[in-house]
This record gives sequence, structure tokens and C-alpha cells, in this order.
Amino acid sequence: MKSSNNTNTALWHRVTNAKLVLNISARFWFLIAVTGQWLFAYYIAIFYGGSLIEGDLLQWTKRMIHGFIEGDYLGNAFVLLHILLAFVITFGGPLQFIPFLRNTFPKLHRWNGRLYIVTAILISFGALHMVWTREALVGGFFGQLALSGNALLIVIFSIMTIRTAITHNLTAHRKWALRTFIVVSGVWFFRVGFGLWIFINNGEAPGSTQDLTGPFDMFLYLANYLLPLIFLELYLLCKDRPNTLIKSMMAVLLLFLAVMTALGIFMAAQIFWLPNL
Repeated sequence: MKSSNNTNTALWHRVTNAKLVLNISARFWFLIAVTGQWLFAYYIAIFYGGSLIEGDLLQWTKRMIHGFIEGDYLGNAFVLLHILLAFVITFGGPLQFIPFLRNTFPKLHRWNGRLYIVTAILISFGALHMVWTREALVGGFFGQLALSGNALLIVIFSIMTIRTAITHNLTAHRKWALRTFIVVSGVWFFRVGFGLWIFINNGEAPGSTQDLTGPFDMFLYLANYLLPLIFLELYLLCKDRPNTLIKSMMAVLLLFLAVMTALGIFMAAQIFWLPNL
């Protein structure tokens, strides 16, 4: 009997340690991702906000796939709304997943969550309008389809996040909120993925073309939200399993992804953000 108790105790300790390591790895990735997202939000505020204050909206068009077009009042309104909401969603989204804020300021968590979901849905419909009512200057038809897929997933996941919150199914709610956060971050992941690809290839971008219709571009158009979503599902699956080996392997994968994310953020900052500040 004593031997059996010792075995159960040792097993419990292994499972607990594996769970702790997995949680630490997940938080490490999240910390890096939040740093990168807030850097992106800072870029949006300084570059786009500064240009708006100066009345130089031509700068927006130079940095966007679908900028301002003379006479397209509805489309231009969506462009303006898209940029303003992009800051809100990039800065406010990560706040939802900080346990201290969620537990200490529950009202802030609820209202920021509502703002986040409404913003995500609005920005998705705005993106669909811009993608399908304007000429695909970059990305081509494949890019239009991929971006539309991302927008539709954002809307579906946002609805599920709201639904599980209303029914007070907190476990499911947190999972759907994470899925929403991942697909909403698709635009950010695209830049980070592009930066990582350039880092890996010593400053080059093989498979990418000026109009983003190369083989790597087409891969990234889907991978920017589907790959992170797959990794999230793996994490959620491993998190709920008692197998210590599975948890340990997932922890190692998350540490690897954290390093890759950090490298992608570093290069994206050098290429897309810092030169325009």
C-alpha cells in the first residue's frame, strides 16, 4: 500500500511539474507576442495618428494595400475606420488575457471584451468590403479569398465568444476568446511571418514578389492565421491531457515558437515599423 501511495505521489508531482512548465512556456510566448503587438499598436498610433493630425492622409495610402481612392466615400470611410479600430484591437486585445487585470478589474475585463468583439466584427466587415469592392493591387484573387477566410473566422469565433460568455460557460468562453485573439491577429502574424522569413534567408525573401503573388506569399496569406490557430488547438489539447510527455513536448514547441516569434518581431520592426517612425 505504501509503495502504491509513493507511486501515485510521484506521478502527481510529474504531472504538476509538466503542467507548470507548459504554463510558463505559454506565458513566455504570450509576453513576447504582447510586446510585438503593442509595438505594432505604437506604430499605428504614431505613424497613422500623426499623419491624420497633420492632414497628410496620402501617407496612409502609401503604406496600405487599399488606401484612399478619390470619389469612393464609403470605401475611404472604411479605410479610416479600419486604421482607428486596428489600434483599439491591437492594444486592447492582449489586456483580456492578463489574469491580474481579469481578476482585479472584472468590469474592465467585461467592457474591454465587448469593445474588442464589436471592433473585431466591424473591422472584419470593413475588410471584406475593401477586399471585394476594390481592385486587388497585391495578393490577387487568392489573397482576396484568404483574407475573406480570415475575416469570416473572426466573425464566427467572435459570435462563439459572446455566446459562451452569455451562457456563463467560462471554460469554453476562454477557449473561444483565445481563438478569436489568434485570428484577429492575422494581419500582425503576416508581418511577423514575413520578417521571420527574411531573417531565415539572410535579408532575402525567396518566393515573394512585389505584388505578393509569389508561392511564399500565397502560403503566408493562409498560414498567418491558420498555423497559429493549429498551434493553439494543440496547446489546448495538450493542456487538458494528463500525459506528462505530451505536456513537456508542447512546452518545448512553445519555447521554440516564442523564439521564432521574437525573431519575426525584430525583423518586422526593422522593415515595416521603425523606418516610418
